[in-house]
Amino acid sequence: MDGLVVDLGCGQGQAMPATGTRTVGVDLSQALLIEAASVGPVARVRLPNLGCFRTDAFDHAGSIYLIDLIEDDKLFFAETARVVKPGGSLAIVINHPAFTAPGSAPIGDIDGEVLWRWGEYDSTGSSSAPAGHRTIDFFHRPLGELLTTAAASGWSLVEMHERPLSREAIQAMPGYEGQESIPRLLGVRWLNSAAVLS
Repeated sequence: MDGLVVDLGCGQGQAMPATGTRTVGVDLSQALLIEAASVGPVARVRLPNLGCFRTDAFDHAGSIYLIDLIEDDKLFFAETARVVKPGGSLAIVINHPAFTAPGSAPIGDIDGEVLWRWGEYDSTGSSSAPAGHRTIDFFHRPLGELLTTAAASGWSLVEMHERPLSREAIQAMPGYEGQESIPRLLGVRWLNSAAVLS
């Protein structure tokens, strides 16, 4: 990927070398940013607000496992559209919305087949999941709402991929056995057409 890239929610900076030759990592955690600074320049930012960056500052933006942790997705898409140049791209990877819906869960059929209960998929909401000694809140929005919100900020859909967990991941986490055909991850890439809309 050519140009200047912003890695939103960069954590320790693991994805920064892969996103581009010139990448700025942003995150809220000072401890993680200290590690990411060994990979490239970083900024401490409370996402989704990107007010510390000028308009059209970046050629591309990317995030991994971030937007389903942000309650205000409208601000996320508006701010990324502001800081990414027209014609630039936004790529995200998140937990599939089917997994973040409150009340969603796998259920076992009597013949051993694993099915998916959709829970409250059609409405926005949040759910909590254990993470070490604390819990993480996931903010759910149906896939159609996510794509429509992005479009309202000027993001034009280029490609979307839905993927189950890999065979290796399921072998490492046996609790997911039987879910090989259930989409677990969502990847989306947009182009910034905000200038055309204004």
